[in-house]
Amino acid sequence: MREFDLIRTHFGTRGGTRPEVLLGIGDDTALLDPPAGQIWSWSIDTLVEGVHFAATDAAADVGWKALAVNLSDLAAMGAAPVSALLALTLPVADDDWLAGFSDGFAAMAAHHGVVLAGGDTTRGPRSISVTVLGTLPADQALRRDGAQVGDVIAVTGTLGDAALALQLGAGAPPKLRARLTRPEPRVAAGLALRGLASAAIDLSDGLLADLGHVMSASGTGAAVRVDLLPTSAAFLDAVPAGQATALQTSGGDDYELCVCLPPERVADAVVALAALSLPLTVIGRVCVGQGDVNLLHADGRAVDPGPRGYQHF
Repeated sequence: MREFDLIRTHFGTRGGTRPEVLLGIGDDTALLDPPAGQIWSWSIDTLVEGVHFAATDAAADVGWKALAVNLSDLAAMGAAPVSALLALTLPVADDDWLAGFSDGFAAMAAHHGVVLAGGDTTRGPRSISVTVLGTLPADQALRRDGAQVGDVIAVTGTLGDAALALQLGAGAPPKLRARLTRPEPRVAAGLALRGLASAAIDLSDGLLADLGHVMSASGTGAAVRVDLLPTSAAFLDAVPAGQATALQTSGGDDYELCVCLPPERVADAVVALAALSLPLTVIGRVCVGQGDVNLLHADGRAVDPGPRGYQHF
């Protein structure tokens, strides 16, 4: 299959439309225009076969996740998704794989009203790069550098499910496996937390690593209680003895939001997310520090965190 036939067959009719996208797939560039009073929020992520997904993973799951992990970045900024650009590097033009991939990608795009506005294809080891664009009012971005000493630290959903699924492999229970292969970006939660959270980040490389980025950007430290970490029933049923803390604090691929909130805004944030059927759990406090994240038992004793999250290099 030739390159432009591939694009037409699998992506050309699935781009969707939005008023912000003046020109999409089929020209040298896409043309976009943000709504009045809004600014663009951009992000890009690359998924590489053998690192971020396995060659045996269902193509539809890969397509879903390729877009979902990017939308998670928009969610962490409090941005509303608008469009995406997709760059595919493929060893061969496998029509069946492409059909599955485009199905998964289109399903995630439709769920969040995202228009596929363009991209590129090339031959090589399989990798997927997605650029996403969102909009938000300039003064409502949930940046990493806004955490203040005394803020409460909270996370959405539950932690460790995807990391445990990766560890268990083919034997992982379906509920855990779904958290790894079909993550749900917390876009609605990010929008609901505008004006409430002082800082935010999505949890892709693990709680310790990602919360550490917020603390470093804000010039603060964090104290996190391991007994408060939100845990799913499926995780509790399957986690090997003694491994829960490491998986929940250093395992990646949760794609939950970790936010810092002034104490007086916590109740409003909990109510706002409850309306989305999404729990928000307080796990710690922002304290004096310089990027350090300390794990503590309920009685204040320090917990040895072990590895602090995924590192590419």
